[in-house]
Amino acid sequence: MAIEISADQEKFHTSGVSVVSAAHSVHDTYTAFLPALLPVLIEKFTLSNTTAGLLSVFLQLPSLLQPLIGHLADRKNLRYFIILTPALTGAAMSLLSIAPTYSFLVFLLVIAGFSSAALHAVGPILAGTFSGSRLGRGMSFWMVGGEMGRALGPLVVVTALGYIALQDLPWLMLAGILVSVFLYQQLKNITTQPLSNGNGLPWIAAIKSMAPIMLPLFVLIFARAMMVSTLSTFLPTFLTSEGATLWIAGASLSILEAAGVVGAFLAGSLSDRLGRRKMLLISFIATPFFMLIFTQTTGIFQIPFLILMGFFGISVTPVLMAIVQENFPNNRSLANGIYMAFNFVLMAVAVLLVGIISDQTSLRITFYISAAMILVGLPFIRLLPKSRKSA
Repeated sequence: MAIEISADQEKFHTSGVSVVSAAHSVHDTYTAFLPALLPVLIEKFTLSNTTAGLLSVFLQLPSLLQPLIGHLADRKNLRYFIILTPALTGAAMSLLSIAPTYSFLVFLLVIAGFSSAALHAVGPILAGTFSGSRLGRGMSFWMVGGEMGRALGPLVVVTALGYIALQDLPWLMLAGILVSVFLYQQLKNITTQPLSNGNGLPWIAAIKSMAPIMLPLFVLIFARAMMVSTLSTFLPTFLTSEGATLWIAGASLSILEAAGVVGAFLAGSLSDRLGRRKMLLISFIATPFFMLIFTQTTGIFQIPFLILMGFFGISVTPVLMAIVQENFPNNRSLANGIYMAFNFVLMAVAVLLVGIISDQTSLRITFYISAAMILVGLPFIRLLPKSRKSA
């Protein structure tokens, strides 16, 4: 049965938000293959940490198109940008295992990057439309989907490698194809255009109006970008360099992301009640503290701090997305596209910096620098507007 949007724009449509979030989950399960496969790819192609980090840059580079996609989504129905992405990303990421050259790896990652850009430009807006006045809660659902995918992805791929050969991983794309068929059945009658469509500013005027909020947001994104890149891309590599097996290293990333699922689910809803700025403040203080303790522990003693890093470090993303959408309701897709583009670009830059720094020093030193960078964002939290009761 296909999903419909009712006339009550304040209502939270649980089924609609859940379906869109499920698409996000499956998509991000596939993109999360890369960090877990990175030790294998480094060995196969004899890569340095810098060239390995560039692979994440190529995956995120197409995100530069997200403002354009968002601007188009304010005016056109782009539901197929959500429907097709699990199949397309699933195919590209599953084929990484049989890529014959580094150049072909890049090609596959760029294809997955275009698919990812389409989903992340349009998906949060549809989730926000289904959320009514509970925007923080809706962004929590959206982010829980993504965090579940990023938690399952490394575990899926390293577990699969325990039973099948590396060259057999392309079979994993079948799940993405089946999910795209399901999404077509559910979303075929849905429009991705915001309900306020037609009231938006021209794009140049809209961008100028966004500057006072977007600029401090970009500082906050960059302040936490090295932390996110260090953990999400190089955590398995760091642990294997310290003697852990590939399965344990991949499982550690799943633990981190699973804790992020819980944090993301709670943070958005709590920010509806307690305020967006307060939730950001808690995250930006707690995360570097637990990162530093993590680097001083080993073995099973690292697990509690992995959980705490994931809970506090990843949890604020739905809060940031809610700030963007609630402050620009008439140009919601454009604002989200700009935010997501800068988020992905700054993350790509951070991955490259992490690779360079770790090549020149060590991944342990990189962890220290990443933790310190988060504190730079603290003064900029007060420059954000206070939360609105409804978007």
